Amino acid sequence: MRIGTFVLAAQFPGQGPGEALHRAVRSTEAAEESGLDSVWLAEHHFVPYGVCPSATTLAALLLGRTRRIRVGTAVSVLPNHHPVALAEQAALLHLTSGGRFSLGVGRGGPWVDLEVFGGGLDAYENGFPEALDLVLDWLREPRVAGRGERFGFREVAVVPRADELLVGQADAGPGAVGPGPSGPETVVACTSQKSVRLAAARALPMLLGMHCGDEEKAEMVALWRTAAREAGHPPEVVEGAAHVSAGVAQIADSAGDATELLVKAMPGWLRQGLDAHVTVDGRHRVMRDPVAYTELLCGLHPVGTPRLAADRLAATAERTGITRFALLVEGSGDLAATEENVRRLGADVLPLLT
Repeated sequence: MRIGTFVLAAQFPGQGPGEALHRAVRSTEAAEESGLDSVWLAEHHFVPYGVCPSATTLAALLLGRTRRIRVGTAVSVLPNHHPVALAEQAALLHLTSGGRFSLGVGRGGPWVDLEVFGGGLDAYENGFPEALDLVLDWLREPRVAGRGERFGFREVAVVPRADELLVGQADAGPGAVGPGPSGPETVVACTSQKSVRLAAARALPMLLGMHCGDEEKAEMVALWRTAAREAGHPPEVVEGAAHVSAGVAQIADSAGDATELLVKAMPGWLRQGLDAHVTVDGRHRVMRDPVAYTELLCGLHPVGTPRLAADRLAATAERTGITRFALLVEGSGDLAATEENVRRLGADVLPLLT
């Protein structure tokens, strides 16, 4: 079981972005000190829901601040990036960190980001497979040419090569399939059957969202395995994929205390953050009720006593086959409470899972 944190750099009401980013950095340092496995960083633009606009930039800082923990993006939004530029950054972080970087990618949403960065709605609706394949080519091949509808360029050398990690430099890694033992793993955020099949065809592990319950995640894992077998991947690849389950964690001496803390703090952040999203084409969007959503998350995930948290994590692993977790720990919005939450995950919950 590999327990990590999911860092949004969430800006709660009354806070500034600097406070949110400082909490993100400190919670990562606390995660390493507490023996957690990984930290996963989100990318958002123009909204206080999360104030980190470049997950790879923040990953570089955190890899430099830490020595053991794995740092990944959850996710880098491909329509906002040129795939070669993103793959170059991934290779750089992989090589300079000794193999501690994971590249999580997704297609994001139909937000105004597509207008600002020039990708356009087509990049969101149709362009993700081409962009993903270009990233994978860059992480696997010595030379790459762009031959797709969106990205066309002459063959160029891949520098630096992602597979040139020095012998003995890499860590044990998460056991995920993907570019190979010496390249950075690539994880795909999956929210639909189409994205599950896309990830499976490329033998890439999935990142599954915190709004999903165990039953839905188990169905997506089963679909991934079926699609991966249909794509011709061998049994060891199909069974060995290290998918990641996103969730929320709040550890307290009683389940009521943990839930009360989140129900008081999270709805204000959710209301302010989610309401700030603007669609690129004016399409109608429906925002979840913030209180109901918070209560849903508290019911699905390890929110409560250490024993309850461990039991919920173990139950999810048993029902879904997923043994890697990215848990939102900043739901209180408070730095001291976040650091204590991370500490208790390591000191009080991890021993119950071994």
